[in-house]
Amino acid sequence: MKQDIFDISVIGAGPAGLAAALACALAGLKTVAVGPPPSRHDRRTSALFGGSIDLLKELGVWSEIRPHAEPIVGIRIVDASHNVLRAPEVLFDAREVGADAFGYNIPNVVLTTVLEAACGRLLTRVAGSATGVVLSDDWVSATVEGQALQSRLAVAADGRLSPTRAAAGIEVSAWTYPQSAIVTTFHHQRPHGDISTELHHPVGPLTVVPGPGRTSNLVWIDTPDEITRLQTLDDQEFGRELSSALKGLLGGLSEFTSRQSFRLSGQTARVLAKNRVVVIGEAAHVIPPIGAQGLNLSFRDAATLAEIAGGAKDRGLDPGANTTLEQYQNARRTDIGTRVFAVDMLNRSLLSNFPGVHLARGFGLFALASSRALRARVMREGIMPAASNPAMMASSRPTGEM
Repeated sequence: MKQDIFDISVIGAGPAGLAAALACALAGLKTVAVGPPPSRHDRRTSALFGGSIDLLKELGVWSEIRPHAEPIVGIRIVDASHNVLRAPEVLFDAREVGADAFGYNIPNVVLTTVLEAACGRLLTRVAGSATGVVLSDDWVSATVEGQALQSRLAVAADGRLSPTRAAAGIEVSAWTYPQSAIVTTFHHQRPHGDISTELHHPVGPLTVVPGPGRTSNLVWIDTPDEITRLQTLDDQEFGRELSSALKGLLGGLSEFTSRQSFRLSGQTARVLAKNRVVVIGEAAHVIPPIGAQGLNLSFRDAATLAEIAGGAKDRGLDPGANTTLEQYQNARRTDIGTRVFAVDMLNRSLLSNFPGVHLARGFGLFALASSRALRARVMREGIMPAASNPAMMASSRPTGEM
């Protein structure tokens, strides 16, 4: 009996992989999603901007996610560098571009649970790890639980150490930062007003993202030694240190979830497609958790892939052919390159000891604080970059007059 061949096999079942599998299935591609079920104990959240929310709507899952999501109506940037010449505070307000919110902060466990359920309804879902990937001129074969799954195109969505990417011979450029991050969720006395706040310290930003009610999610970046010290504190001591760093912004702090920490690093794939394999998500790009760019970038990977591969099949073409791979590479490289560069430069500017770097950064923040038109341009680009506008995310760019 001839083995059935899928159009697409998505290897990796995190949010990016599940979203990619759903998008491909809805684009008319015969799709299999491979990977262990996502953890139901993930305490992290993801801030998803307008384009990503539009994608969730297109995938038919937003109505299930929305009751658990907190809107982000403003983004405040505060210069906490203690320099003599401090930059002014900048507030990006979604109403300035005619939007109700920039996006929503969503618990990862809600996001993955809903996406997983939708995959179970709309495509073939194999809940196991791919133990081997074999490439040929005509197909890719992934072995899962002793079963070989063949497809015309494989999608590497299996993380920064991606075995699928390695099997395709795709190399990466990787780097590290002298920083670590600590993440947790906590309750606070004062309302957050649905505003996300970033305090830019000399060793990295401290970010609090609004959660339901009077809760917020913390990403605190500092030196590895300092993060290690903070991890040793009990909740009461940690709360005092965080309250001091926030200058009392949210009042008294309590009910911290278990704190997790990790070292900051960066990585990009040198090519995005090769040998019937495309890379998306952290298999394609890893950036520090600054400005909530990571998963939004990954969702644009997913939507673009579905549009290009689905279009190839509609025209009777092989979705894994070199022309399809080249089209994906060309469609994604500018967006990925500019986002990785921007986040890297922002982070390094905080770490730099050169006064000129801090002066230039201060002038940039002053310009943003002073010019509504400039803020509007930056906000539009953040909601949906001009370099990437796949059809599944096309309605996200505001068009209101400033």
